[in-house]
Amino acid sequence: MFARAFLVSLIAAAVAVPVYAQTATPKIDAREERQQERIDQGVASGELNKREAARLEREQQRIQRHEAKAKADGVVTKKERRKLHREENRASRHIAKEKHDRQKAR
Repeated sequence: MFARAFLVSLIAAAVAVPVYAQTATPKIDAREERQQERIDQGVASGELNKREAARLEREQQRIQRHEAKAKADGVVTKKERRKLHREENRASRHIAKEKHDRQKAR
């Protein structure tokens, strides 16, 4: 009986690992974190005003919602990863543009 229960738990664990691996997005998560740090640094240094920071924060939240939606079915496909990557690229350009414009926080 113990051997059967052990075997069942072992199989369940083996099945769970590939499912986790298909929904894991460590590169996207790390990039989101770096971009958030860039926004925070821009606010702290005065390079971003409140309106710019709020707009960039909303963009980051939108990307996080898209990521959660991609993960909802248990698999993040190549197409979904490509879309998330494009969104991250666009957000990165927006951060750089807003940080280096002539507007400053008051």
